[in-house]
Amino acid sequence: MLQEHHLTTPRTARYYVLGENAQAPAEIWIVCHGYGQLAGRFLSRLDALDDGRRLIVAPEGLSRFYVDGTGPVSKVGASWMTREDRVGEIEDYVRYLDAVYDAACRPVHREGVALTVFGFSQGVATASRWAVRGKRKVDRLVLWAGLLPPELDPGAHQAALNALDLVFVLGDRDEFTGGAALAQQQAALERAAVRYRLITFDGGHRIDADALRRLATP
Repeated sequence: MLQEHHLTTPRTARYYVLGENAQAPAEIWIVCHGYGQLAGRFLSRLDALDDGRRLIVAPEGLSRFYVDGTGPVSKVGASWMTREDRVGEIEDYVRYLDAVYDAACRPVHREGVALTVFGFSQGVATASRWAVRGKRKVDRLVLWAGLLPPELDPGAHQAALNALDLVFVLGDRDEFTGGAALAQQQAALERAAVRYRLITFDGGHRIDADALRRLATP
């Protein structure tokens, strides 16, 4: 009889950092890339955040793959998870992000330093789950071009969501998160009395520089 088994195994993961020269950062940002992206390239889109007062850390999803075919010039991307064995993959990356935070922030005196968790596209679900299930207290959760994953029902997680500053950032022409999906999310948050802010910009499923500066303005 076919039987499924699981084991936990160590593996090598990587992350990238901006702002390592900040002597006493006022903020730490953990930023989670989207599907098919790599952490280093993604972090380069957020370099406007590197103003000397932030430590910005970009973990890379644990599953890499060829985005456009195989070969020496093929583009490589990473994914946080798929629907296959999803419970195990979620548990793995929650533990992984705990470890990344501890490793990257070890030199920082963290008392009084605000923690922002930022997710883009597929990274929105990753960021949301870590903010709710991880070991670190999160001050702000930024969901850019994505919505809360379905198991994080606002009613069931009201206390956890209201304990942080919940911010959605969406393009007004985003083909993945606009329209009915956004309306349903807003209705669920309002029924549960979960506080949130919505920042919009003129555009689609992308990082917008002006919206990023608005988000980062103290």
